[in-house]
Amino acid sequence: MVKLLKKREKLTQNIRQVVNQWNQKWASLQVFSILIYSINEPKCSKSCILRKNGVTMQQQKKKRNFIVLAVIILVIAIVLSSFVYLNSQKLYAGKIESIDVAYSPFESLTLFWVAENQQFFSQNGLNVTSHRYETGAGALTGVLNGEADIVVGTTEFPLTVRALNQAKIRTIASISKSEFTYLIGRPDRGITKVSDLKDKKIGTTFGTIAHFYLGRFLNLNGLNIQDVTLVDLKTPSEWVDAVVNGSVDAVATAQPYADLAKDGLGYNAVVWSIQSSQPLYAQAIATNDWIAHHPELITKFLKSLLQAEDFTTYHPTEAKAIVKKGMNFSDAYTEKVWSQNQFSLSLDQSLILAMQDESRWLIQNNLTNATEIPSFLNYIYVDGLKSVKPESVNVLR
Repeated sequence: MVKLLKKREKLTQNIRQVVNQWNQKWASLQVFSILIYSINEPKCSKSCILRKNGVTMQQQKKKRNFIVLAVIILVIAIVLSSFVYLNSQKLYAGKIESIDVAYSPFESLTLFWVAENQQFFSQNGLNVTSHRYETGAGALTGVLNGEADIVVGTTEFPLTVRALNQAKIRTIASISKSEFTYLIGRPDRGITKVSDLKDKKIGTTFGTIAHFYLGRFLNLNGLNIQDVTLVDLKTPSEWVDAVVNGSVDAVATAQPYADLAKDGLGYNAVVWSIQSSQPLYAQAIATNDWIAHHPELITKFLKSLLQAEDFTTYHPTEAKAIVKKGMNFSDAYTEKVWSQNQFSLSLDQSLILAMQDESRWLIQNNLTNATEIPSFLNYIYVDGLKSVKPESVNVLR
């Protein structure tokens, strides 16, 4: 009840604000109209008027009529925009339903954070409770263990791993495409070029996309995952501390922790981007059972994220401020990561191709008991996104 009263109070304030702005604009338009009319009103003596021919007077009358019409159109535009604004702020009058959402804190969660900050979830009848995990793979495990209904931000790689194990889960949308995974090495350990990584200790988190990108990066540079000693680092603090204190020779991790590790090493750092221009796809994933029983909640959830996408597109400064606060970023770093992400809802064929590539790597390196690549169409739920943004669904069935 208290939350409802607060929402109504906020709506009242918004209405008053629009009304005040409308009154100010109306007063300005009245003055504007008077000035325009006075400027264009013929200033002639009676003899002057008599000297003017009918064509000239008719032209002036047409000019005045055009200006008045322009003012009327402007007034109508302001009224319509005010109506749209008020309509977007109206309280949800239906049943409020709860969703538990698991996440790991990365900037690829921008649409989720914006939706929370701008109350898009509540506007669509959702009460969202967030549960933080250290990694995206851990957040997905939380959903499989029944600790949350949906996981957001987990990349396609943990989904691929689970699909190879025949887990009953599906993605309902990609929420961003990003390229921010790096390998940071220590030159004082003899690492100045990629071939120097042979026989070195490299830290990463097993079962995450950084693990895959590291392996493929080594493959593309004449090495393989067996040529190095891998160390499983579980938490963000470990990702940074392990390479800075020298317990590993290099670390493969994502931003912002890659920059933190580089800054901790100072001049004793060499950095490679290891994604090879293949973006990672941050996902929204749920179990098949939950999807089957809650299709309407999925639609509301995705609708909220779509509103956040529009807000991020048309109000980038405000969206950046939300991410900056949520991740405790600096202004400079926020600008940097903004260029490394595409915040948009989609289900692309490129997502399936990426998961097939990751499956082959896992099978070839004996990191799964599976021997065949599954049909990833069985791990994608398209109906929800088709209902809110049909043009963004581009998977071949």
